[in-house]
Amino acid sequence: MKSATIIGSGIIGLTSAIALQEAGFRVKIIAKEPFQISLSHKVGAIWFPFEIAPKEKTNTWATNSYIRYLQDLTFPSGVSIIPFINAYIEGSNTDWKEQLPPGTVREAKKEELPKGIDQALYAEVPLVEPGIYLPYLFNQFLTYKGQFELAKISSLEEISELDGLVVNCTGLGAKELCHDKELYPIRGQILRCEKLDSISFADPTKKGALRYVINRSSDTIIGGTDYEHDWNPEINPEDTTLILNRIKDSGISEPPKVLEELVGLRPKRTAVRFEFDEDYPNVFHNYGHGGAGYTVAWGCALELTEVLKEG
Repeated sequence: MKSATIIGSGIIGLTSAIALQEAGFRVKIIAKEPFQISLSHKVGAIWFPFEIAPKEKTNTWATNSYIRYLQDLTFPSGVSIIPFINAYIEGSNTDWKEQLPPGTVREAKKEELPKGIDQALYAEVPLVEPGIYLPYLFNQFLTYKGQFELAKISSLEEISELDGLVVNCTGLGAKELCHDKELYPIRGQILRCEKLDSISFADPTKKGALRYVINRSSDTIIGGTDYEHDWNPEINPEDTTLILNRIKDSGISEPPKVLEELVGLRPKRTAVRFEFDEDYPNVFHNYGHGGAGYTVAWGCALELTEVLKEG
């Protein structure tokens, strides 16, 4: 039996681990923090290709992830399919719509559009609730006899000395670990609110003025911010005000009741790093998924499995 070690316990790390287990690998996860405090635990996690490149690979990964999420619908996994309005303008990547199942995406009608959105796609897409899905995945990992260890890895050389093949799923942590000049944060601040009576939507068409509403089973995530190269992990009250004002401008007149304010740093890269390391041939990199980690995680994991099976 081949062995593999995954570095990182977020959505990229967990899906990579399980896909390899399903292919017959013996897998261990090493992470500096448990999944409960990872970036993946505090995001909106709707299927939406946001701030990720290259789009040719992204669209394939996103499609394969969509198909995998459909398999989870039969379990109490925290995955559901919901209607979602995706705003776009000239030059936006809307190629992903061509790869969705027939009848699941169409042009949004004028009366369906939130205020301030001129054109959008109406799609039936997977919504993942991290507080349910991540424990579901972790328990699956343990059921497949996976091992988990909390430890901080400080260098690529240290990674390369671990047992078997090693997959680097450290997200923004790869900035320091790999001295990666192409990797940088996009700071996202969001609000978890009491559930709203509104369709879920996202409008990423204005840089620096991202706005979205994601309705979950018992609450709503509203956002957000998309500040590039911003390393601030703290809540900014001014951003909270901006988010609430943008939602009001979208036609939601009743002020949402805020339950929690959250900040996460999305790991953006000029292109997802999905390759073997040049200097350490037993190390494979799988990081830099921007704001689309949940959207492409399973697609990346399944392709990763095929690559490592051949290696």
